[in-house]
Amino acid sequence: MEASLYTRFLLTLGFASVASSTDSPCSLLRGFRLNEMHAPGDVVLGGLFEVHYTSLFPDITYTSEPEQPICEGFDTLGFRHAMTMAFAVEEINKNPDLLPNLTLGYSLYDNCGALVIGFSGALSLATGQEEGISPQENCSGTPPILAIVGDSYSTFSIAIANVLGLFKLPMVSYYATCSCLSDRQQFPSFFRTIPSDAFQVNAVIQILKHFGWTWVGLLVTNDDYGFYVAQSFQSSLSQQDAACLAYVEVLPWDSKPGELKRIVNLIKTSTARVVIVFAHEIHTVRLIDEVVEQNVTGRQWIASEAWTSAAVLQIPRFIPFLGGTLGIAIRRGEIPGLRDFLLRTHPNNNNNHETNLVRQFWEHTFQCKFEPAEGEEDDKAQCTGDEDLEQVETEILDMSNLRPEYNVYKAVYALAHALDEMLHCEPGKGPFVDRTCTSLQSLEPWQLLHYLQNVNFTTPFGDQVSFDENGDALPIYDVMNWVWLPDGGTKIHNVGEVKKSAFGREELVLNENLIFWNFESKQPPQSACSENCPPGTRMARKKGQPVCCFDCIPCSDGKISNGSNARECISCPEDFWSSPQRDHCLPKKTEFLSYHEPLGICLTTTSLLGTFICAVVLGIFIYHRSTPIVRANNSELSFLLLVSLKLCFLCSLLFIGRPRLWTCQLRHAVFGISFVLCVSCILVKTMVVLAVFKASKPGGGASLKWFGPTQQRGTVFALTCIQAVVCTVWIVSASPMPHKNTQYQNDKIVYECVVGSTFGFAVLLSYIGLLASISFVLAFLARNLPDNFNEAKLITFSMLIFCAVWVAFVPAYINSPGKYADAVEVFAILASSFGLLVALFGPKCYIILLRPERNTKKAIMGHRTAK
Repeated sequence: MEASLYTRFLLTLGFASVASSTDSPCSLLRGFRLNEMHAPGDVVLGGLFEVHYTSLFPDITYTSEPEQPICEGFDTLGFRHAMTMAFAVEEINKNPDLLPNLTLGYSLYDNCGALVIGFSGALSLATGQEEGISPQENCSGTPPILAIVGDSYSTFSIAIANVLGLFKLPMVSYYATCSCLSDRQQFPSFFRTIPSDAFQVNAVIQILKHFGWTWVGLLVTNDDYGFYVAQSFQSSLSQQDAACLAYVEVLPWDSKPGELKRIVNLIKTSTARVVIVFAHEIHTVRLIDEVVEQNVTGRQWIASEAWTSAAVLQIPRFIPFLGGTLGIAIRRGEIPGLRDFLLRTHPNNNNNHETNLVRQFWEHTFQCKFEPAEGEEDDKAQCTGDEDLEQVETEILDMSNLRPEYNVYKAVYALAHALDEMLHCEPGKGPFVDRTCTSLQSLEPWQLLHYLQNVNFTTPFGDQVSFDENGDALPIYDVMNWVWLPDGGTKIHNVGEVKKSAFGREELVLNENLIFWNFESKQPPQSACSENCPPGTRMARKKGQPVCCFDCIPCSDGKISNGSNARECISCPEDFWSSPQRDHCLPKKTEFLSYHEPLGICLTTTSLLGTFICAVVLGIFIYHRSTPIVRANNSELSFLLLVSLKLCFLCSLLFIGRPRLWTCQLRHAVFGISFVLCVSCILVKTMVVLAVFKASKPGGGASLKWFGPTQQRGTVFALTCIQAVVCTVWIVSASPMPHKNTQYQNDKIVYECVVGSTFGFAVLLSYIGLLASISFVLAFLARNLPDNFNEAKLITFSMLIFCAVWVAFVPAYINSPGKYADAVEVFAILASSFGLLVALFGPKCYIILLRPERNTKKAIMGHRTAK
């Protein structure tokens, strides 16, 4: 049913039934007389090639006598493409392992570089050119061909594949690269052995990224090829964030000098030094002509596969401008036997079944004519057929750069392998309805699609051929470089390749040592809208310009960028800070009251000095413990007071050095308990002075029973225990902890102890202040006692110093940052401790050591009597 519909539709494009008689066959209303080559076979493959690159096609009228289109500009390489297909068919027919007992044939047409001619050739291939069809067949039957190899242009392939795809006629292009042809919904029967433009675009982008070219110009042709390239380029660049387009210009299809002048002037004035050209040979020739005219030098050209190896551009006039060009080229291959086959090409060789195309090739190569047109005068000699191809310089025999030919070769073999698999189908295991197979007699083009999609073979050159779900072959491109030789000639050589990696990404391999750069520096050029931002800065996009145009802004404090062209500066980790250059993070400076710095050394020395003095005083008092001045007013309390002062001096050492958990917990606890012990002793001594004075009066002796040694020790212990309880509750409930403070200075870590509970710290200080205040008040009240009770004056003075120090401490502590808060607290501890030590024990030591005559009971009592 499908085959019948397919045949009916195609026949209506070129045939019509004559309805006047039921016995009349179908007849051609219109035939296309085109340049062609044919070879018969059991199965025929079609081919569309550009053997001429321009044409004049008369107006089409459906008359009985079709007019011959005038094709001009013989393309020798296009003819070699067609002959490569003929060679591949012949080689397959000689291969006993591929399609045995079956002869392949071919029908090849020249599209003359015109869509209408190429489309006409496709219709001729699909419908056939027989003059009549038997009415019994009801204008149905097997189509003349099973598949078409071609076309070379993307636009031509789009038009042809749109029609042939409706009926699943396979079409395998060797040169159409438009990425739109990968759309399986629109082109269900289209395949190709050349990578699509999507891969070619990504290959060019890989080159741009490799050399750091971020500011480039793009020129494309005014057709589907150029339109989809421009679209794909812009999309891929934005996705990969690789580069920006300084301009996108469309080259006119026809020669328009004014437009070309404008485009070349844009190239000349633009700051982009890299120009990418996706165009056909003819359009590139016109472009470079204008480039030469305006003398535009200092540009790095990147060529698409369409003109990378174009011989028409490799002329002395162009090379000073195109030397150093990098281009994407179709994978080069080797086809053994092709040269010998081409040498056998001859217009009088009946075995080849070639007609006018071979004759035109012969005339073009030897600049002769077989049969000049009637009435036409021609200076060319007459072709004899005895000319020798080996004796003439022609590029058709150059086998060193077989690229499109290799794709043609792979396309023919892909169809042959698919056909071979189809004919080897085992009944009951087929892919069609009820697992059936097809036969040569009932073969239809759509049946070949299944096998073509799954074809997989390796060429003699070692390349694997298969198609993905979109009909695209495994992509691989060669990277070519145009070398300007000293003699003015040109050499195009391979400098690398781009292929898909195992992970599905483009993989570029370049040998930079082989690349010729057409610049004085002999180095790759720089092409950027803005200079690279160095490490330590970030890019800030210029308003209204592409993302590649930017200013470089230094990173702010605490942030860095360690690479070029950073989009954002990254913050350093918590314990690190940015270097002065903002290009790496440095460990932050640490700050705490250290034993190694001058301030810490001074405080430590003072603390140890105070401890030593306490020890000396204690030693003096122990040595003179039996003397009246030591025994007066409870010597035991004096010894305990000296020990507590020694603890006060030593506790200051806990505030020096890097804070640890245990030092944070102990520093305030030891400080609070030591000072409470000290102040408690002073308070008890003050109370004892008052009690003794009161007991010295008549009737006051009873008061002394409340202030015996035991009661004194108990009072000191009880008062100290209260502070110990406060400290314990504080540590258990909200323990002081070491803390890394970065608030004072961002580039420093200040190690400090957080009190944990401000209330607990306040209670600790308040309790010490309360005891000190009571002691001060009591001592102040007892200041006017007789001299034998004059210790109250010393206590008053010491408490005055103590209270003054700690009252001044509070605001100084609050306003001191970091380590200086600890230094203020240590200073307060040392100052108050020295005040107590000097005020309480200085006069007594003076008497003991320097005035021993006053350290007697008689002296003390006598002094009282004198008073």
